[in-house]
Amino acid sequence: MLEFARMTRLPPYVFATVDKLKMDLRHKGEDIIDLGMGNPDIPTPKHIVDKLVEAAQKARNHRYSASAGIPKLRLAIADWYKRRFDVDINPDEEAIATIGAKEGISHLILATVSPGDVVFAPNPTYPIHQYSVIIAGGDLRSIPIGPGRDFFDDLLAATKQTWPKPKILIISYPHNPTTEVVDMEFFEKIVEFCKEHEMIVIHDMAYADLVFDGYKPPSFLQVPGAKEIGVEFFSMSKSYSMPGWRVGFCVGNPEIIAALKRIKSYLDYGMFQPIQIAAIVALNGPDDCVHEIVDIYRQRRDVLVDGLNRIGWPIEKPKGTMFVWAKIPEQYKGLGSVEFSKKLILEAKVAVSPGIGFGQYGDNYVRFALVENHHRTNQALRGIRQVL
Repeated sequence: MLEFARMTRLPPYVFATVDKLKMDLRHKGEDIIDLGMGNPDIPTPKHIVDKLVEAAQKARNHRYSASAGIPKLRLAIADWYKRRFDVDINPDEEAIATIGAKEGISHLILATVSPGDVVFAPNPTYPIHQYSVIIAGGDLRSIPIGPGRDFFDDLLAATKQTWPKPKILIISYPHNPTTEVVDMEFFEKIVEFCKEHEMIVIHDMAYADLVFDGYKPPSFLQVPGAKEIGVEFFSMSKSYSMPGWRVGFCVGNPEIIAALKRIKSYLDYGMFQPIQIAAIVALNGPDDCVHEIVDIYRQRRDVLVDGLNRIGWPIEKPKGTMFVWAKIPEQYKGLGSVEFSKKLILEAKVAVSPGIGFGQYGDNYVRFALVENHHRTNQALRGIRQVL
């Protein structure tokens, strides 16, 4: 059999076990409510779709585009940052459009990490934060996060124990899957720490808009000096419900942006230009559609969390993301997240994501995605109540 060294470094895909069980049951006619994958179901706002259609009618938009994003899109990105966070971004040197945040992070790691370079990533976390390092041949080290832990104590301990010294720290807030949120003081300490230890920071801010109960997430780049050491990614998949469009961007340190721009120039021709034009319309506003989308997720969060608490599964309401990170009930803790997830599919007819798929420190949890309406969520709750 053929063997490919880079592929052998990747662990088995944990979610595959649950996904296969879900599909097998559906093929048998079972109605499985899928709260596993965070695949937004809310339609993209009409004015964004209309602009896509209009732009797609023009033949000049059918040609190869710019892999870094067309100038007007990069200007819209800079304007969005100024309005939203009062951060000045040079659209020519400090901003780049990406084919979603996932592609951008993957290619940035590929551009900046050499075999043996040490990269810190939280655990649990969104899988590409970890696996992009493995694919690039880097040396991944995990920083555990969660209740009862001090991130900076763990970060300092890992830094002291690591040789060669770590090159990059990947962070993401509001955080998927744990839904943790942070304040400006957290980012100030990150900048201070990473300057002292000469580490690059990559901050994935995909859920900056999906926040609730008055919480307003800061940007890492709001901290003075942050641009000297790092970059920040944003995705339009959630805020504007554009997941299949694959639109994201990266802003910050011009040298890091240049590295991403250069590797992308070899690997892709950028997004279909009508998509970029529609993204400009989305970023330039109005923002009413974003507020409406956020309110839908807030209502879904309330229905799910209130319902879980009511049936004896105590969970706090998250202040951000489109997920609920739920500690496995005590009586089922010994099963681990994969077996407990299989139990929910078989007995409750509800699919969730096993926490171990986001890292070994997530094995006591499962993740619910807020991707179903109130009726289906209540149906899921009835099934879960029978299990509990």
